[in-house]
Amino acid sequence: MTESKLDPATAAYRHVIPAGDWWVHEIKRGQTLRILDLEGNQAADTLFYSAADPTDRYSADGTIQAQQALYLSTGTKLMSTEGNVLLEITADTCGRHDTLGGACSRESNTMRYAHDKECMHACRDSFIRGAQEWKIELSKRDIACNINFFMNVPVTPDGQLSFEDGISAPGRYVEMVAAMDVVCLISNCPQLNNPCNGWNPTPVEVLIWD
Repeated sequence: MTESKLDPATAAYRHVIPAGDWWVHEIKRGQTLRILDLEGNQAADTLFYSAADPTDRYSADGTIQAQQALYLSTGTKLMSTEGNVLLEITADTCGRHDTLGGACSRESNTMRYAHDKECMHACRDSFIRGAQEWKIELSKRDIACNINFFMNVPVTPDGQLSFEDGISAPGRYVEMVAAMDVVCLISNCPQLNNPCNGWNPTPVEVLIWD
């Protein structure tokens, strides 16, 4: 784990994302983005897009292949579908972030848990609302496999994914520097059916330094 030397008091931008809400914002090349887990054990589902060409977006498989590791932490370069570096993680006090579990949806909630869960709000809903707020044309294929910051999804010996209690805690954060102008889209996960949020979704804060 690597702590940051940046002082929150000097951040150019700060915003608290309420539990279950979304956030979309452009991060300029060279700016630093911090996602702060305010109360601990909260999953922040995150997508990145090139601001110049939104079809060039975060690639989970490209990132995994580039670093030869399943989980993200300090030093990880977040790769795009076109093989470009979007951002690099420069500080991380959580230690591991998931890039396999994907985002919850009303359909997956129904399939995994129960038919009466279909009405519950989910991350794909938030991603769609954030994309609408961004006011560009995105199709379903552009809401691709995302990063789950602070989420603990180990791979079992038989190759399955297991949604487990988080390993984050209040005040832990992940920080990354943009290698190009990117747009960040976050769904602060509202999931109540598995322990990824400790059964209690809470706010996260985003900070940006010039």
